[in-house]
Amino acid sequence: MNRFRLMGLIFCVGVLLAIVPAPTQPFTAVSTVLELTKPELSKSEPTEFFPPLATGLSASELLSQPLTPSVAYETYELARSTVHVLRVPTEHFVVTPAVSEELQPLEGFAQSTGAIAGVNGGFFDPANQLTTSHVVIQGEWVADPTENDRLITNPDLTTYLDRILNRSEFRQYQCGALIQYDITAHQDPIPEGCQLISSLGAGPRLLPQLTLVEEAFAEIVEGEFVRDAIGSRQPNARTAIGLTDSGEILLVMAAQQSESPTDSGMTLPELANFMGILGATAAMNLDGGSSSGLYYRGQAVQGEIFYGRVNAEGDRIVRPVKSVLLVHGR
Repeated sequence: MNRFRLMGLIFCVGVLLAIVPAPTQPFTAVSTVLELTKPELSKSEPTEFFPPLATGLSASELLSQPLTPSVAYETYELARSTVHVLRVPTEHFVVTPAVSEELQPLEGFAQSTGAIAGVNGGFFDPANQLTTSHVVIQGEWVADPTENDRLITNPDLTTYLDRILNRSEFRQYQCGALIQYDITAHQDPIPEGCQLISSLGAGPRLLPQLTLVEEAFAEIVEGEFVRDAIGSRQPNARTAIGLTDSGEILLVMAAQQSESPTDSGMTLPELANFMGILGATAAMNLDGGSSSGLYYRGQAVQGEIFYGRVNAEGDRIVRPVKSVLLVHGR
């Protein structure tokens, strides 16, 4: 080979390696800052997961390829909580539910399925390990709260059952060649021309408005709370999912502070406000408290897991859960 052609090829390869991120280092850092209306907000440098690069392309072809959108992980330090955020571009990734017969920790779900990331999902009864939220996977109804006798026959819930069984859910549709997502009430119709692929129920809806009463999480009489089933006005560990107009899915977990176990985390109105600041136009609360957790597969081989609630000593609580939402590449 001509010596000058060989030197030129070596130069091109060097440029390629300098520009294209190595697939063995799936996260890179970028720096931005976001500020809340009242409380001070500090945002860490986000890290990003890039899918493996395509092979079989020449150096010039590979250099001309746009970088694939990534799943970005961010953290925000607030006055009473640390908030972990995953931004998932739906063009290259899917977010789907998973359910287990027996309760298991979030990282067990993620690692057994090879998920890139995930958060805890719907509500369940720890006493009998049965769901209190609807879940559909691959078009099949896999978790049905009407089969949970402790829910259906509870006399304290009789007057609320219709609303409980019609709580909000996160849906994935197949609409022709497109995959679309929505947050809607369980009994809302499926859009014409679409097929329901998966769904996971929880609630209440956070955006465009907080629907505590409509979904029977709270009862208010003459402006006073007479029932607040999930302590919506108290700070606690919280998990939520949101949709943005730019096509991202937001997976968010607000963690309590170890030094303040009884007075840290977020209230539901604070969580709704924060989801809007992140750019969500639709958002739904997921199971929270001791169930709250977020997993992402960063540079650590086994991935990293963050739990939201702390005990009186300030130690993180690891609680097995019934269902989760997981991120996989398309």
